[in-house]
Amino acid sequence: MTDLGTDPEKTTLQSGRAEDPENPSNPLQKTQTHPNLPGFSLPTWRKAIILFVVSWMTLAVTFSSTSLLPATPEIAIEFGTTAETLNITNAGVLLAMGFSSLIWGPLTMLLGRRKSYISSVAVLVGCSIGTAGARSMAMFTAFRVLSGLTGTSFMVSGQTVLADIFEPVVRGTAVGFFMLGTVTGPAVGPCIGGVIVTFSSWRNIYWLQTAMAGLGLILAVIFVPEIQSEVDDLKEDEKKKKLTPWEIVKVFNPTRTFRLWLYPNMLLSFITCGLLSTFLYGLLSSARTIFNPRFNLTSALVSGLFFLSPGAGFLTGSILGGRLSDATVRKYMRIRGFRLPQDRLNSGIVMLFLVLPGATLVYAWTLETEKGGMAVPIVAAFFGGVGLMGSFNGLNTYAAEALPSKRFEVISGKYIIQYIFSAGASGLVVPMVDAIGVGWTFTICAVMTLTGACFVVVVARWGIDMQRWVERRFPL
Repeated sequence: MTDLGTDPEKTTLQSGRAEDPENPSNPLQKTQTHPNLPGFSLPTWRKAIILFVVSWMTLAVTFSSTSLLPATPEIAIEFGTTAETLNITNAGVLLAMGFSSLIWGPLTMLLGRRKSYISSVAVLVGCSIGTAGARSMAMFTAFRVLSGLTGTSFMVSGQTVLADIFEPVVRGTAVGFFMLGTVTGPAVGPCIGGVIVTFSSWRNIYWLQTAMAGLGLILAVIFVPEIQSEVDDLKEDEKKKKLTPWEIVKVFNPTRTFRLWLYPNMLLSFITCGLLSTFLYGLLSSARTIFNPRFNLTSALVSGLFFLSPGAGFLTGSILGGRLSDATVRKYMRIRGFRLPQDRLNSGIVMLFLVLPGATLVYAWTLETEKGGMAVPIVAAFFGGVGLMGSFNGLNTYAAEALPSKRFEVISGKYIIQYIFSAGASGLVVPMVDAIGVGWTFTICAVMTLTGACFVVVVARWGIDMQRWVERRFPL
């Protein structure tokens, strides 16, 4: 386990105070590691292109997770199965996405970030082709799950790259734009899928995904750099020597990721991300089931347009959340003269306690009581999207900053927990709506959000103390 006292990009704890090596102006700084982080010196235009590339790939892979939702009846008929079975398949894809970092993380350390990233994009291209050409339910499921196994590699590698090339005071904004890809995919996927299935075959959804991933492959080959951060776990000289089979097995040991869950601040922030994802995938997976019978919608195209509302909220919340996150960091630096990673969590408190749960309850109970027509739940879904992504930004950026020397493992652990919750929501939300109604189902989501809000307050207040306690008790 990382020793905060020797972490190269560390948040050093001395007398309860933290030093920020990425901020050379920090008066508490004793040594500056900023010049040793080569990514910071890249020109702005190059950083912008890299940001676009890594965001595009998260758009492509998350598009895959929801684009079939409007086409579920058509796919079920062709393969002789049921919509419920396809929802379970989608949950399996989300689970595969969550655990995919346990494969690509070690490959990144063995092959290097660039080769590993390009390889994962190539696998997604191949699986997209296989899904589009599937001739049986088994083949369809196999290629979808395999494509899911590339999922979080783009998110983890993307966040890691951004943390290596963007300074802390602008990192939240960069992550905000990066998250546009992660949230635009789930939002526009059903809308575009609805258009495609209305006018042509559902298979064209996956041919479109193939084209998106193919473009990402070209961009990755051209632009994604091999930035060697000084906090990489496997140093260049270790990569050059020939590893024994046992050393390779050790690299794939998942305890490298799971043992970081011993940090209470990390675990609480990961669980909060999972609780927020329950609302995200609960909303997206159940919308057609709720709206079609409630408002007598018969077209996948019309019902797919609903997803533009939360999608617009996701976009707005991502940008707003990034700005608030960085502004909060700068505020605390002015107040105390140095930065703590947990400071930016304060930027999402209002979103977590008021905006997101409030919008969730309005959405749920106007649909349950059939009040307000279609307009009110659509507007509520927009504000729910704003609250969701305004909350997510600080949590995602915090995961990349709290333990810099274990950045990849921390972000991987976050996505494992996050997608376990996502898979549960995707598979269970429709049966829950059928059993207890949309009102109580999303009231449970609101309670989960408020629980996560309490966790964030705890981490924002005592996060560093939690890390110090773990380092004293488990000096690995």
